[in-house]
Amino acid sequence: MGFPSVRMRRLRGTSSVRRLVGTTSVSPDDLIMPLLVTTERDTEIPMEQIPGAKVLSGAPLAGEARRLASLGIPAVLLFGMPLAEAKDSSGSAAFDDDGPAQKAVRTIKDAVPDMLVITDLCLCEFTNHGHCGLLKSGKIDNDLTLDCIQLTALSQARAGADIVAPSGMMDGSVAAIRRALDSNGFEDTLVMPYSAKFASGFYGPFKAATDSSPGESLHSTHQLDTGSFHQAMKEIELDIEEGADVVIVKPALPSLDIIHAARREFAIPIAAYQVSGFYDMICRRYEGDQLHRLMMEILTCIKRAGADIIITYYAGEAAKGSIRR
Repeated sequence: MGFPSVRMRRLRGTSSVRRLVGTTSVSPDDLIMPLLVTTERDTEIPMEQIPGAKVLSGAPLAGEARRLASLGIPAVLLFGMPLAEAKDSSGSAAFDDDGPAQKAVRTIKDAVPDMLVITDLCLCEFTNHGHCGLLKSGKIDNDLTLDCIQLTALSQARAGADIVAPSGMMDGSVAAIRRALDSNGFEDTLVMPYSAKFASGFYGPFKAATDSSPGESLHSTHQLDTGSFHQAMKEIELDIEEGADVVIVKPALPSLDIIHAARREFAIPIAAYQVSGFYDMICRRYEGDQLHRLMMEILTCIKRAGADIIITYYAGEAAKGSIRR
């Protein structure tokens, strides 16, 4: 049966009908806000590379956590930014109990105890060579890196992190972290790996903001090639087998097919990261109501593809209100 008996436009005639029958919407409950944090005291420095983002610590960080909580956002994702002199070839600042992420966890938990605090777990911000793993003979040594990742996960858990998020795409990282956490009394700490992380050019603004770009990139040796659908699915499967509680797909927009396929294949929460490159481009081209409309359209499409959780720098603005379709 078709036209004229079936008129699909009846379901779009008014805002109330569209809201009633709509199957996908974005709420604050779906959002995670990325935050850049430092060890310096009471810092609030705008980052020109990522519109609206700031490097935070101390009282300004506590204030931002309270603001996000008041908007109903349940979680933040912390990226530690150590001082240049703290960086070394082994990334030791990553597992310093007084490192930037560890201090930030304690600050946020003191200010908003119920806020879920997720700590990004990668070495690129902490090594003086800017790579995601430890180097041996000019190459990233996967198994040597796992030892450092375990130390970092334990340090972040001791600080009070609810979730650790390994982002370096090292083989076996989830299993190594799970063993370290469980054997040290942190059985309840969640592991949320960047399971399908592509070697994308859209990370540029973040890499510039955090001063973590290596002189010669080795990302293609551990992150996924853009065309690698089956490898992406296998990476997600392996991380789930190793004990992942949630998986991340990154970058979100070019990976809607991966998000959709993973949603159909795996019964596990899926997070998608709207990365700095897309966010920056949209923010620099649009403003006001038009910016909000486009951002909400993108976030809704990411969720429609199958993401349960969206990591976005627009979380605060998205939480203030959504477009009535």
